Amino acid sequence: MSARHNARPAVRVGAHVRFRGVKWQVVALAGQDIHLVGPDGGGEAVLTGHLFADPGFTVIGADVPQAAPQWGLFETAPAAAREKALAWQRHVREVECGLPGGPGSKGAVRPQYDPEQHTLAQREQAKAEELTALGFGRVSRTTVQRMRLAYRKQGLWGLLDHRSTRTPSPTGRADERVVTAVREALRRRRGRSKGTINGLFPLINQILEDRHGPGTVPAPSQATLYRLVTTLARPGELPSGPVRQVPASVDGRAFTPATALRPGEQIQVDTTRLDVLALFDDGRLARPELTIAVDVATRAVLAAVLCPSATKAVDAALLLAEMAVPHPARPTWPDILRMDHAPALPHQRLAALDERLAGAAARPVVLPETIVVDRGKVFVSAAFTAACEHLGISVQPAPPRAPTAKGIVERTFGTINALFCQHLPGYTGCDVTRRGPDTEKDACYSVAQLQDLLDEWLVHYHHRPHEGLRHPMMPRKALTPNQMWAALVAVAGHVPVPLTGRDYLELLPVRWQAITASGIRIHHRTYDADLLAPYRGQPSPVAGRGGKWEIHYNPHDVRQIWIRLPDGDLTEIPWIHRDHVHQPFNDHTWQHIRTLAVHGNHDDAEHYEAGLADALDQLMRRVTTGHATKAEQALVARATTAPIPAARHPQHDTDPTTGESAQHGEDDSIDDLDDAPDGDFSPAPATGFGLYDAHEEADRW
Repeated sequence: MSARHNARPAVRVGAHVRFRGVKWQVVALAGQDIHLVGPDGGGEAVLTGHLFADPGFTVIGADVPQAAPQWGLFETAPAAAREKALAWQRHVREVECGLPGGPGSKGAVRPQYDPEQHTLAQREQAKAEELTALGFGRVSRTTVQRMRLAYRKQGLWGLLDHRSTRTPSPTGRADERVVTAVREALRRRRGRSKGTINGLFPLINQILEDRHGPGTVPAPSQATLYRLVTTLARPGELPSGPVRQVPASVDGRAFTPATALRPGEQIQVDTTRLDVLALFDDGRLARPELTIAVDVATRAVLAAVLCPSATKAVDAALLLAEMAVPHPARPTWPDILRMDHAPALPHQRLAALDERLAGAAARPVVLPETIVVDRGKVFVSAAFTAACEHLGISVQPAPPRAPTAKGIVERTFGTINALFCQHLPGYTGCDVTRRGPDTEKDACYSVAQLQDLLDEWLVHYHHRPHEGLRHPMMPRKALTPNQMWAALVAVAGHVPVPLTGRDYLELLPVRWQAITASGIRIHHRTYDADLLAPYRGQPSPVAGRGGKWEIHYNPHDVRQIWIRLPDGDLTEIPWIHRDHVHQPFNDHTWQHIRTLAVHGNHDDAEHYEAGLADALDQLMRRVTTGHATKAEQALVARATTAPIPAARHPQHDTDPTTGESAQHGEDDSIDDLDDAPDGDFSPAPATGFGLYDAHEEADRW
């Protein structure tokens, strides 16, 4: 579906890299380890994930790798400009490979665009003549070449007519010295009693004379000054009220390659219902959907994402980020993992914290060359295919009604159900004839808890021998996915550099919000930081969004967002009450808290939000310590990976000697819970679930 271009730089034996501010030479590649030699002759072995996650890491002498595409910007262009860019895309593809749909698409190659008969320059000239005849204007071969190179470098964004995406300057053609003087005058008047706009004119002229000398800057007209003041003033600085009103919300048969010789050469992606019941957000028990990406050459599971309902484009984007970004490079990764580990789940962990951190960091990470998907709309959506095309990933849809085209990923689903799901409470079996009579009663995990267990199990999976993996020199010995990865890396002789933590943020879901005087408001949550001061009440430089700013967010943790400021980088903006609520939560829990406070005072937004944050923290503390009701336990079980202790009822907590309630006369409030030590909220390990022991199973392997 898409041609591979913009190849990422690769770390090879003999290459020079910059790591920790020092120039190193790569002398060996051994599995997930890269052996380096420094300028002083000292050597060091570094995990690929930690090497690539270093902020100053570069491959010396290699081209700068392409970042993830800013797909949200393409959607802001006018519809006519987007249609013309898509038309240019078809013409550019035909010039490059002979087919408008790209390599592998259906159709016949027209003679004038046959790469085997004509050079690239001849095909460009033929396309220029064709476009001129079609009414594109006078198109030259140079124009076709320029559009083709822009498409290689920037994707669809490079094919747009950027005159339609430019935002006019709010100050027009006014002298920058005058604009600076107006800003200074507004700053001096800030915090003082409000005067008239005309009262600022003498102050502006005085600032111009003091800075540049009398008569150096021509005096602007009163109309120009009035326009500049009303444009640059913040809301509430003028006597007439806010100058700029922030806009309201806008809104054949199957064919599978016999072999793959390199890690990442082909990745198979698919979605299925997991054979285990989980507690959904609406309180019902059902089987969640699992989407995984499996490397054909090594059988490594590069990414696995669980969601309660049908897989959406958000989950597809997260899957791409999981495949291509090392764990240590992801924002707040170690802190989140330790947070999830602090309260133990109701069973014995498969691995200690430090072991899991090291195992997760060493999990294979690769930027795929080809992704084989079914024809689900989330995997053939414009956003997903455009991101893959810009990153040089070829997307290959499987033939219709041919499940064997993705036989490896389908078999991996069977492995997960057999080795993971069947050991969990709530396991449903592969059909109704194998389902137990009390499956619904046994189910106790939320989707988030199952995701946590699955991530931990995958660390062990990559050390389990796989019968389908054989080394050419040892055909009778089954290799583990990690061993096969190491063998193929040694044969390939290079390790492609994956994406960075910044690219991980680019692949997160996007929404558009205004920056108000109090910050960014989303569902009665305020996100604010000092660096937003110059942009409060100001429109974004992106045309076509009504002045709103591009916001990226993690749907599983809404305690912070990332905003794209004019410098082009995504900057983290925390929730103002993030330090008060110490556990990740999703919007479902927040909306529940809001329904409980529906009769509160909404006029004072700050006190209302602070009350909601305090209610959320109290709810999590009640659930953690066992003081919550059954409804509250079910709510937090659906929204967090924290353990859910049994609720304590006063009538059950009796003194065995007197028969009286042990809580009689005591305060039932939880205000004293602030003194509890961190990590002391774990309940006693529950038993009786029949979970397997990882070490015992490893002995049987």
